[in-house]
Amino acid sequence: MEKYILISNELEELINSSVLNEGDKLQSVRALSQDYKCSKSTIIKALEDLTKKHLIYSVPKSGYYVVKKTFGEVQGSKLLDFTNTAPNWSHFPYSDFQHCLNKAFDTYQQDLFQYGTLRGLPSLIDEAKRLLESYKVFCNSENIVICSGVQQALNILCQIPFPNNKRNILIEEPGYHLFIQTLKILNIPVSTIKREPHGIDINKLEEIFRTGDIKFFYLMPRIHNPLGVSYTKEQKNRIIFLANKYDVYLVEDDYLADFETDLKAEPLYFYDINQRVIYLKSFSKIMFPGLRVGFAVLPEAICELFAEYKRLIDIDSSMFSQGALDIYIKSGMFSRHIHQVRKVYDEKTKKLVASFKLHKIDWLLPQTKIKGAKTFLELPTSMNKSILINSLRKQGIIIEGLEKHYYTNNQNDKRLKLDIANIDIEKIEGAVEIISNEVM
Repeated sequence: MEKYILISNELEELINSSVLNEGDKLQSVRALSQDYKCSKSTIIKALEDLTKKHLIYSVPKSGYYVVKKTFGEVQGSKLLDFTNTAPNWSHFPYSDFQHCLNKAFDTYQQDLFQYGTLRGLPSLIDEAKRLLESYKVFCNSENIVICSGVQQALNILCQIPFPNNKRNILIEEPGYHLFIQTLKILNIPVSTIKREPHGIDINKLEEIFRTGDIKFFYLMPRIHNPLGVSYTKEQKNRIIFLANKYDVYLVEDDYLADFETDLKAEPLYFYDINQRVIYLKSFSKIMFPGLRVGFAVLPEAICELFAEYKRLIDIDSSMFSQGALDIYIKSGMFSRHIHQVRKVYDEKTKKLVASFKLHKIDWLLPQTKIKGAKTFLELPTSMNKSILINSLRKQGIIIEGLEKHYYTNNQNDKRLKLDIANIDIEKIEGAVEIISNEVM
């Protein structure tokens, strides 16, 4: 075995055993070469190996530091968290994005010391138009507004008047829990419709549109949160038809668009010819939540008012983040990152499905075509969900029901959400075995 690999393995063991903790600075290259009695080039190769494993990172003119440990494993414990939906830090090429941050500081230094434009950084809007086309969202640049994430866009949409002069907001149940909290805090009139793995009751939807004074219907057609399911083409077209018929707007949250690999699974926006759909896209799950940048594609009738409301809230989303994202997309780094994360998630998904089959509990998985690392378990009616959750936690597995994803109280939902984004692939089968022992 080559010397640099031996050194890399030894340093990795020091990190894993917490002799070196997150944030700790490693010895200098010179000091390490003296300790290991080898050349500086050998040490550099060892450090490069650790960097590729996302165990350390470099700070120019400062040195190498230990990276924060994986989110999926709670610090100081062996808990496996199947409820954590944040992207895994170890999947993100931080050195690439750090380069983009530095480049943004050099490229947009004058813009950073001025208030931004009403709709966002012009160069990012142009780049957003091209990126959105890869999601099959074809729009004009004038209809795009850069937001501080989808949550801000939803907040604004709740508050501004719409051309239909209606008040109520319709949401799917279960649905996005933070938007549910927003609706409750703002005390906005809400209607709900049940979302099942196969979709929604279209006849029920028509009844609600016809009688419910619905301002807009907030939905996730592709890779629903928390179920991970998608609408069919026929369902999307029917929803569009009913929205036009009853003068209802549709707010499409396509936050996991980057994980849609089916070329025939177009967004709802793709079928809209009457500017009835408001399209939202964030980067919180493909990159990291702290970026706080998202795209809103808006009908001409509300675009200007939306941008004005946004200006009053925060003047403009972080120019620094916008500039870095602009460079990250332009350089091709974002495209490469998507490809790499998709590959990781695909491997985890295959492992998860295979493990459920191996332990003969695949009947718990209603779907096997899992995208975005998100799915759910369907428990039999005879099984006590709370007892199962508590028992699994005692064995190091965190899992939860869908209660917080309901606007109305629903204690009878027997499903458990399952997100494997932050679970190491080598730990999946062991976790499934524990689940199997509990349910069999």
